[in-house]
Amino acid sequence: FNMLANTTQFKTFSSDVQVVGAAVLALVAGMEDFKETGLQILAKQGIIAPKEGEWYPGQSYLDAYREIAKTIGSYRLTRIGRKVPDHALWPPHIDSIEKALASIDVAYHMNHRGGEVGHYRFKRTGERSCTMECDNPYPCPFDTGLIEATANKFAPPRTLVAVRHESDDRQPCRQKGGERCIYYISW
Repeated sequence: FNMLANTTQFKTFSSDVQVVGAAVLALVAGMEDFKETGLQILAKQGIIAPKEGEWYPGQSYLDAYREIAKTIGSYRLTRIGRKVPDHALWPPHIDSIEKALASIDVAYHMNHRGGEVGHYRFKRTGERSCTMECDNPYPCPFDTGLIEATANKFAPPRTLVAVRHESDDRQPCRQKGGERCIYYISW
């Protein structure tokens, strides 16, 4: 399956969207042993020597994600998503999985500016379960890693978190041209 074909991913909703440097540095951290490659990919998109407090063009940032997906693969996008909770700006007073997942949208908007950027919509479905609806331009593997790492960061010790991303013909995901993805989270 080609995650780059017929997709609503990798394209900002507005050409004015910007992303903060702390989030860009999460991409570099997610490249792990390939940080230099990550910096080269960002530089190719015009993001040179990213700094925490600076702002960068959102489309250039998403173009870097597209390049990583194309040249390295979707697993690396998941690894980058897992680094975001440790690098991006985060709202204060988060002390549970529910609060953490519900605050992803707030954190997302703290790290983006300049127009419509999409959303992460949290919905509790049970005592230890919820859904996250994502209608943003980031790739599915990235969001899977982000949701998983956010839940794990705030989970009580020895808690197993499961994140499932499903798509069908009634509700195609963004990789398949849909407008949103739904993730099922349990712990």
